[in-house]
Amino acid sequence: MAEGVFRSLCSSSQQYGDLIDEIDSSGTGAYHAGDSPDYRTMATLKQHNITNYHHSARKITKDDFRKFDYILAMDEYNLRDLLRLRDNIILGAQSGRTKGHTNNARSTRDNTGDDTATPKIAEVRLFGDFNPDGTVNKKVGGGQEIEDPYYGGINGFEIAYEQAMKFSKGFLAYLEKKREH
Repeated sequence: MAEGVFRSLCSSSQQYGDLIDEIDSSGTGAYHAGDSPDYRTMATLKQHNITNYHHSARKITKDDFRKFDYILAMDEYNLRDLLRLRDNIILGAQSGRTKGHTNNARSTRDNTGDDTATPKIAEVRLFGDFNPDGTVNKKVGGGQEIEDPYYGGINGFEIAYEQAMKFSKGFLAYLEKKREH
């Protein structure tokens, strides 16, 4: 759901168009790989006039950590898994073993073409670490989690939608603030 909300928000305003190059979503496990979103997710998105969202679940890959600038976890469990995977990629890169989702976002960045630079590794944060005023919690994972609505009723999906909207706006405000400095 967070990807659908974030995509909708980015496409609905020109001010966000140059902040984000690519958006994707993935899970830390392959439990639902290939599946479409839960029908309650789609119903909630439709209630908020998001009708053009299409997605097929997939598991995050090591390449995602090189492709995206940010990988945003919805909860502490996934954050912990993503941070561990990121650390393994960094350790592998340092020893020469590694060659160059959750929501993944790639922001616009300066590409100097310098092949000698250290390979970029995505920043991993909790989606709720980004505040509406464009600030970010100092502690990774210090923000609010998006509660998983899967095992509850439809009301949980509405709450998840509201959280995804709030955190999407906070993340975009953070990127705008970062661009200004």
